Amino acid sequence: MKKNIRSHAAKILVAVFFATALAAFFVFDLGNYLTLDALKQQQQGLSDFYDQHPWQTILIYLAVYVAATALSLPGATLLTLAGGALFGVLVGTVVISFASTIGATLAFLVSRFLLRDYVQQKFSDRLRGVNAGFAKDGAFYLLSLRLLPVVPFFVVNLLMGLTPMRAWRYYGVSQLGMFPATLIYVNAGTQLGQLQSLRDVASPGVIISLALLGLFPLIAKKLVDVYRTQRVLRRFRKPARFDYNAVVIGGGSAGLVSAYICAALKARVALVEKHRMGGDCLNTGCVPSKALIRSATLLNYAKRAREFGFKRTDVEFDFAEVMERVQRVIGEVAPHDSVERYTDLGVECITGAAHIVSPYEVRVGERVLTTRNIIVATGAQPNIPAIPGLEQVSYRTSDTIWELRERPRRLLVLGGGPIGCELAQSFARLGSQVTVVQRGRQLLPAEDPDVAALVLQRFVDEGLRVFVGHAAQHFERDGDDDVLVCSTAGGLQRIAFDVVLLALGRKANVSGFGLAELGVNVTPSGTLETDEFLRTRIPNIYACGDVAGPYQFTHAAAHQAWYCAVNALFAPLKIFRADYRVIPWATFTDPEVARVGLNEQEARAKNIAYEVTSYAIDDLDRAITDGEAHGKIKVLTRPGSDKILGVTIVGSHAGETIAEFVSAMKHGIGLNKILGTIHIYPTFAEANKYVAGGWKKAHAPHGVLRVLQRLHGWRRG
Repeated sequence: MKKNIRSHAAKILVAVFFATALAAFFVFDLGNYLTLDALKQQQQGLSDFYDQHPWQTILIYLAVYVAATALSLPGATLLTLAGGALFGVLVGTVVISFASTIGATLAFLVSRFLLRDYVQQKFSDRLRGVNAGFAKDGAFYLLSLRLLPVVPFFVVNLLMGLTPMRAWRYYGVSQLGMFPATLIYVNAGTQLGQLQSLRDVASPGVIISLALLGLFPLIAKKLVDVYRTQRVLRRFRKPARFDYNAVVIGGGSAGLVSAYICAALKARVALVEKHRMGGDCLNTGCVPSKALIRSATLLNYAKRAREFGFKRTDVEFDFAEVMERVQRVIGEVAPHDSVERYTDLGVECITGAAHIVSPYEVRVGERVLTTRNIIVATGAQPNIPAIPGLEQVSYRTSDTIWELRERPRRLLVLGGGPIGCELAQSFARLGSQVTVVQRGRQLLPAEDPDVAALVLQRFVDEGLRVFVGHAAQHFERDGDDDVLVCSTAGGLQRIAFDVVLLALGRKANVSGFGLAELGVNVTPSGTLETDEFLRTRIPNIYACGDVAGPYQFTHAAAHQAWYCAVNALFAPLKIFRADYRVIPWATFTDPEVARVGLNEQEARAKNIAYEVTSYAIDDLDRAITDGEAHGKIKVLTRPGSDKILGVTIVGSHAGETIAEFVSAMKHGIGLNKILGTIHIYPTFAEANKYVAGGWKKAHAPHGVLRVLQRLHGWRRG
């Protein structure tokens, strides 16, 4: 107890001392002595004193520099320049290197003494991963921050004090990391000290020193990248020559595009696929689901015959034939993703399971491929929840639902996201009694509630049963029935079914092919951890598509694939950051839901100010003629501006209609220019112009209009 009291009292004394010193600095306006003009005025006197008392001058300067750095006072840069002007390059660099490191370490220790225990206790859960990272790579993080002076050094000192890094290591790494910048600034100071008039500004020495100051962050960044690469790769044997420039693992959308780009750029590339070319999108995802949706939509139009002036339309169909058509569609699309096509494009296609032996070697069967780069595009698979009793019932996933040839009489869809909603509506239109169970409060939880409500209303109108706020507890058998037991706000609910479709998202395929053994990290969301260039922890192993996230869309995978291929082929000469600013997507229910950018719930969560403009599609001429007069467009803009933050469209052909807004956001086009663009009549795309007109009307210049009203009245006489 007494020890805690003494520690608390000591912390108070230290805090009071530093607060008093800081207050004195500002109260007595000591910052006036740390200006270029003040130093220039005192330059000759300081030089004379240094000539007469060199050691005293060095010690006084050292004490002032250490105090300023330890107290995190402004002016360290100017003191460094002054040291260069006073002591010259050699002495100045030595003195300032030690002074800055000692001061930084003191600030580090003060921050640790005063704040670390409190911060670590209060935010222990959030800092667990940070602490683990610093325990493993803390010295490298610190060296990067010292070599790349993007974050002010005083901030680095204070924040590092909150981490578990040892003080001696902090001192050593800081001494090494700050030395290059210290040398450059001291050299610049020696040149600035020679300025006698404005004409001296153009002297070669000053220009070279200032150029070094500007180039240093770029040079340091390159050095850090080289160091990081060598640090990770030095434990692996690098072949003298490589079989390939890149080996791509996975023949889905991301892998196919990566391989295609590498081949188009005349690199030698191998594509390894252990199952079917085309991946999930072709075989179990986008293509089959849209083929099924099309058949179900035509059947639904037949049921709506009276709306279109027909007394009756009878459609006889066989569920098995519908599912066979789905397979035929897959077969027709398959040549686009085939081994033959990609071989003709210059890609060596290898069938088999890939295992990454090292950053330079991939084993497929008995064959070992050597490569400069590896691109991982292994995709994802349906998430199978650990619900008790699941193994006892008949369940399907988005991968296996296509094997059905007998229509389920009662289909239970567990999950109300895009996959679950698309397949639930299709099976209901094909005659199944469909029940959707969603844990959350609404269908399509990523969308705004009013948008999800429009889809829900259509589901209810078409006879689907939808239970939101229902959490699956367990499956059981009740006589001849399979039953799901759910917990709800009102108690337990039992739902009988014949087949259950698990539509609870997809998990990335991150294991089983060697990455874990190499130490490649996995994010909390289960995807491979990559940087902004889509590099994993091992800099010549890249990842794209579902396995990398954050978006699980075919078009997003293809988008990432371009960055992976180009960065792999041209690093370190030139690399590109992946751009996620404009990523659109659509859910192909009826009505369709398409979005790009922010919606309202995301804008509120991110505390982004916005205005919303809506247009009801039931007023659109083309929607009325097609019998699809329902839905809306919502556009979020910056307050008082026509700059588009995000768009949501719910209605027929939403996936196509949104394309104009995707292009507008990509190229910085606002609603004013969309309003001024001619749109074909009658089309669904006209809705884009009408919502832009709604924004314009809400922002009309009323003062100008009143003046015009008077002008026109005056002209009438």
